[in-house]
Amino acid sequence: MIAVVLGWLGNLLGGPFAKAALDAYRAKLAAGNRSERITANLATRELAVEQRERELATQLVISEQGRWYTALPRPLFAFVFVIYAWKVVVWDKVLGLGSTGTLSEDMGQWATIVLTAYFGGRSIEKVARILSRK
Repeated sequence: MIAVVLGWLGNLLGGPFAKAALDAYRAKLAAGNRSERITANLATRELAVEQRERELATQLVISEQGRWYTALPRPLFAFVFVIYAWKVVVWDKVLGLGSTGTLSEDMGQWATIVLTAYFGGRSIEKVARILSRK
């Protein structure tokens, strides 16, 4: 009965950790002799340590990114290219009030990198997460 409930919770929560924890618990229940029980207990403890390490890593990232100055570089770097794009599109093209020179080759590559990272970064992370599950 417990295995059924844990299996349902594992499917609900998903992820490799839940499946590994369920497998470790099943191994612990099925362990017949002392050495198998010790192995199952060690596997369970190892999973608990891994989960705690993940929690601490998450807390570290949150605490580092929680300060105003750690979140500034990315938006400020992108802001320069946003200003340039608005100037070229709105001021020069739409309103016809000026002309802006083209970016140098190096700055064009930087603009491409910044825009790709800023707008495509999260999508790339999602695709990588989906592919890593398979």
